[in-house]
Amino acid sequence: MSNQKQQKPTLTGQRFKTRKRDEKERFDPTQFQESIVQGLNQSGSDLEAVAKFLDATGGKLDYRRYAETLFDILVAGGMLAPGGTLSDDMTRTEFCLFTAQEDLETMQAYAQVFNKLIRRYKYLEKGFEEEIKKLLLFLKGFTESERNKLAMLTGILLANGNISASILNSLYNENLVKEGVSAAFAVNLFKSWINEKDINVIAGSLRKVGMDNRLMELFPANKRSCEHFSKYFTDAGLKELSDFARNQESIGARKELQKEVQEQMSRGDPQKEVRGHPEVVHRRPRCQGEERVPRADEEIRRVAEKCRGR
Repeated sequence: MSNQKQQKPTLTGQRFKTRKRDEKERFDPTQFQESIVQGLNQSGSDLEAVAKFLDATGGKLDYRRYAETLFDILVAGGMLAPGGTLSDDMTRTEFCLFTAQEDLETMQAYAQVFNKLIRRYKYLEKGFEEEIKKLLLFLKGFTESERNKLAMLTGILLANGNISASILNSLYNENLVKEGVSAAFAVNLFKSWINEKDINVIAGSLRKVGMDNRLMELFPANKRSCEHFSKYFTDAGLKELSDFARNQESIGARKELQKEVQEQMSRGDPQKEVRGHPEVVHRRPRCQGEERVPRADEEIRRVAEKCRGR
């Protein structure tokens, strides 16, 4: 027997087989897209079948990881490149929102598909809202018909509470506003929203996210007036929205007037000087048809009396 101690084996150079659950799956949206497209092609234009397919497939495919790809396919037929174009070398389906009929009933049916999908897989809510924001920024890359369908769908989704009115932020993109895309899109969006909900409910949704006073920003700076807004949307058949914007403008002007009068009175300026002060005149309501001076004078008197009573 040898007196030398037996050397223990070292770990140098040894390889261990990684367990499958520890392996990180490679991000492969192409394979995911092929699976979804195949299922949609089999379902065809039957939206009930589409909804059932999406419900069942969520247990097999990773919707959480490929949410953007999933929504791109359902809306545009395939993955969208920056700007809103479809890649020519990618698998796509002809059964999607953009290839559907351009009418409110069809868009309502598509809204139900999205509604069922998100109710089944709640974790998709945030990703879906981000998708809508992205699509609105891509509007210039879509055809007029595609924009119309997306606008109608968005209005219905807003009415159903599937997305927040904060998505309207995307419409204030400078390029979209400058080329008139935002205002035109807003017409179809609000038509479908008002078709589903009362204007007071819509006003509440806008107010909740601070959008109630920003509607004028749908137009370029040189057209950003109450008169232009009112004519544009009234001519488009949205008098309710015009009246709402007019009211918001008036409320905003009165708040500014109150603030200015209080500052003037706190300095001890006589009421006549307050009424004629350029800042006060400038902040009076600007919408056509309003009784500007009487209302402004009444507001001045009311605030003045309040200041004196302190």
